[in-house]
Amino acid sequence: MTRLYLVLSLLVSFLLVPFSGCQTEKREEASLAKKPNIVIIYMDDLGYGDMSAYDAGTLETPHMDFLANQGMKFTKAYAASATCTPSRYALLTGTYPWRNKDAKILPGTAPLLIGTEQLTVPKMLKKQGYATAVVGKWHLGLGEGDVNWNEQVSPGPNEVGFDYSYIMAATQDRVPTVYLEDGLVQGLDPEDPIEISYRENFDGEPTGKDNPELLTMNWHHGHNNSIVNGIPRIGFMKGGEEAKWVDEDMADHFLEKAQEYVKEEREDPFFLYYAFQQPHVPRTPHPRFAGTSGMGPRGDVILEADWCIGQFMETLEAEGLLENTLVIFSSDNGPVLNDGYYDEAVEKLGDHTPWGPFRGGKYSLFEAGTRLPFITYWKGTIEPGESDALISQIDILNSLAALTGSSERSADGQNFMDTFLGQANQGRESLVLEATTRTAFRQGDWVLIPPYKGPAVNTHVNIELGNEADFQLYDLSQDRGQQQNLADQHPEKVKAMLEDFIAIRGEEFVNTEALELK
Repeated sequence: MTRLYLVLSLLVSFLLVPFSGCQTEKREEASLAKKPNIVIIYMDDLGYGDMSAYDAGTLETPHMDFLANQGMKFTKAYAASATCTPSRYALLTGTYPWRNKDAKILPGTAPLLIGTEQLTVPKMLKKQGYATAVVGKWHLGLGEGDVNWNEQVSPGPNEVGFDYSYIMAATQDRVPTVYLEDGLVQGLDPEDPIEISYRENFDGEPTGKDNPELLTMNWHHGHNNSIVNGIPRIGFMKGGEEAKWVDEDMADHFLEKAQEYVKEEREDPFFLYYAFQQPHVPRTPHPRFAGTSGMGPRGDVILEADWCIGQFMETLEAEGLLENTLVIFSSDNGPVLNDGYYDEAVEKLGDHTPWGPFRGGKYSLFEAGTRLPFITYWKGTIEPGESDALISQIDILNSLAALTGSSERSADGQNFMDTFLGQANQGRESLVLEATTRTAFRQGDWVLIPPYKGPAVNTHVNIELGNEADFQLYDLSQDRGQQQNLADQHPEKVKAMLEDFIAIRGEEFVNTEALELK
């Protein structure tokens, strides 16, 4: 009996092996068929040296470092521009910002910069079955130029591919200082309508310039219009008192919205563009983080943002999403210390180097203006590593299209998904860099900066802009700090690079506008 039982058991086991194998293969096929979730974490004014994983500066950023140390860390990655609006435009459209004459630092009342007919990352992904959302800073314009903030504001994020949007209209230092959810101002009292102007103040409304006694943060340049929460802003605002945000709660507020979104959409593929406001001015850390960095509010809000990233990643893990989520981390442009307020960013900097080993910063054509942290993380798919491939944020759209099976492509972007996944080290041969309408050209390890009029240094922010009367040529393989101009020594190199630059940029590269801090 025992022998018969053993024979029958072996027979049953033999018959079940193929069936079990088929079931395993089907499960694997089903898993592969489910497209990965995609999250872009986008910082605001975070420099190459502002996170410790890049071996520069003195701040410790463990949660950002986790992404870098457990994912693919890129050392030659660039934003499209040294200022925020153009970089965000390029990120979402895969298009050089200088192709759009309006892609400049926008006021809070600017019309929508992205055409509703344009290809965008969320539009492309929606066609591939993704739910899409933006949470955080927008600063790409809203409406058609004459917005009534007391009604549905359109067109906006929802008209360029986002199913869900929870945003600030522009920046933390600009009015209107309110949140909008799917185009509607949140918490608005109809009896207290919002009025906004970037031309003149409303009768009886205090300003930072005229009422310094009402301020909890003093302005240095430009930020001296309407006062909200004791902070003077750019632009004038009246009404909407109950709808105004609390600056110190903003990081927590956006984190909560991002966490809620991934929990709600966890069953199907989603794309989340999580756009942080830190460390842009005004730097207003929650009391939990105030004073923790020893560098003043700028350092504090970087640590606050790092904590938020940790909390968000914990949410992905708790929801069982880490193994099927690609996270891309970067920043919109390089760092700036004093950007309009007295907040001790300069006085308490110490040995910290937000720009890392590079020259310049925000607004600058030098490396620190656009060369930034860039990390891809996907647990179980991307092996920890470091890449020196030359890539740009304009390549994200085409790369994600390739990942998700879309045939749509932008003309300026390239597909480097294999590089993002650590399966190749291919990068760009060349790249046009932009800073406040001026452009430069990187080709291989060389950077060519054409002659531009204007001051060499913007004294308000104390940043070298890259303006000189003659051509500048730098070999970054030998001189990443751009201290030795080799243009006179290599005239043929200048000529060849200029021809290639003009072939992409056009002769109109000489037509530029003066930098206006606004």
